[in-house]
Amino acid sequence: MKTFAIAGCGHLGSIIRDAYGRDLLENYKLIAAYSLRKEDAERICEGTGAKACLSMDEVIALKPDFIIETASIALLKEFAVKALGEGISIIPLSIGAFADEAFKAEALEKAQASGARIHIPSGAVGGFDVLNTISLIAKANGKAVTAGIHTHKGPNSLKNTPLYSDDLQDNEKRVFSGSTKEAIALLPTKVNVAVASALATTGADKTRSEITSVPLFIGDDHCITVETEGLKAVVDIYSATSDIAAWSVVALMRNLASAMVFY
Repeated sequence: MKTFAIAGCGHLGSIIRDAYGRDLLENYKLIAAYSLRKEDAERICEGTGAKACLSMDEVIALKPDFIIETASIALLKEFAVKALGEGISIIPLSIGAFADEAFKAEALEKAQASGARIHIPSGAVGGFDVLNTISLIAKANGKAVTAGIHTHKGPNSLKNTPLYSDDLQDNEKRVFSGSTKEAIALLPTKVNVAVASALATTGADKTRSEITSVPLFIGDDHCITVETEGLKAVVDIYSATSDIAAWSVVALMRNLASAMVFY
């Protein structure tokens, strides 16, 4: 039986804990949880025998097989390289961290040396298999490939960001157009899915990201496109809440433990 820890005990971490409590992760044992708020970590661990940890070093010392990150880019960057170096695989939701090429390179180097893995969940999007396959075919054939993601959001989700203005409440407007690397630098908590799509296709510098604000819109609609000569894929996923991100981690873990694996 594999062991895991949860780093980040907010809403998304709680969904994974609840799935564990409902025996949807029957091939795993929760051994630790970390949060800046001790009471939140204790709540996640209650009834499981897992340890509520006060630091990520404490989590790493327990040597779980997997650490699931559900908190922030800052937290992921704090522990990922050390954990990977210790042979601990990670399942991050703050995938935007990997738009930082130096961090990505160091994380990959540690993972390759130790045998650990960085498992990228689909989050609020999907179709990584076909996106990656089309990109591979283009590379193998020496053909050009283009990739991009266009996200529709409600204006309220952009509050407290550089993209927000009051006129968005009444007018649909394209508020961002650039690379996914530029997008994650501007909106570090809003476009992790764009970086995930970029990692599966043409990279954060080359994958385009567009964001359109729509009055009264609830949730997010992500439309990902990848295209090369003779091949095109469009993946469009709408979600009213962020819950699908946490459930994608549960699905990934079940996949890793299954005799039949879906890619």
